[in-house]
Amino acid sequence: MITNDVVLVVKDLSIEFGGLKAVTNFNMEIFRKELVGLIGPNGAGKTTIFNLITGIYQPTSGKIQLDGEDITHVVTHKRVKKGIARTFQNIRLFKQMTVLENVKVAYHNNMTYGIFASIFRTKKYWVEENKAHQKALEILEVLGLLEYKDELAQNLPYGKQRKLEIARALASNPKLLCLDEPAAGMNPHETEELMETIKIIQDKFQVTILLIEHDMKFVMGICDRIYVLNFGELIAKGTPKEIQTNKEVIKAYLGE
Repeated sequence: MITNDVVLVVKDLSIEFGGLKAVTNFNMEIFRKELVGLIGPNGAGKTTIFNLITGIYQPTSGKIQLDGEDITHVVTHKRVKKGIARTFQNIRLFKQMTVLENVKVAYHNNMTYGIFASIFRTKKYWVEENKAHQKALEILEVLGLLEYKDELAQNLPYGKQRKLEIARALASNPKLLCLDEPAAGMNPHETEELMETIKIIQDKFQVTILLIEHDMKFVMGICDRIYVLNFGELIAKGTPKEIQTNKEVIKAYLGE
């Protein structure tokens, strides 16, 4: 259920690399519990915007607000604490760790015990560790990965590695989950399964989702609204139905 409560506001966001404008005056609003797609031809600037939102890049101009707070110049790890998590185009798992360990390691932002408790294994330490363990198991169950919890991440099939990366991002308890091409490299069956998984995640964890994806069937079948980029500029926004019939979007993808 989408609300009128705005989670993310991007205002007049621009970035230049050596004088080349990669993104120009980009604006976006995402509401709580909404699932928004960011699409565009190759090189349109989609991942650059993700890198700006998550703090990997600093903008040349413009503002980013999360839950009303200006986070434009907040560093990446502090944005995670404030509620932004992401996945990457290229899978970045801890391959020599188990599936369960991969999810638990992302929960550290929620830990409240200090060095003393960690060294001497106090009661607070065990309470927090048990909480992390149970949360990780819950996430794995929702994503259909519980039976693989003791497997090394590198031994999982590709599609399940993609799911594990999403599970790890969820463990940080995000307000905004940014998925960078989650269906990349998947076969049609895996893509269909991922669509269902993302819908379950949205419902179960009440999380707001922003995703980049090239698979148009995936995007049109799952998103509430879509923003379209071309050459670093916003050319359209609207519902999937509106985007499918937008002349500027068709021109950007297919030419004149």
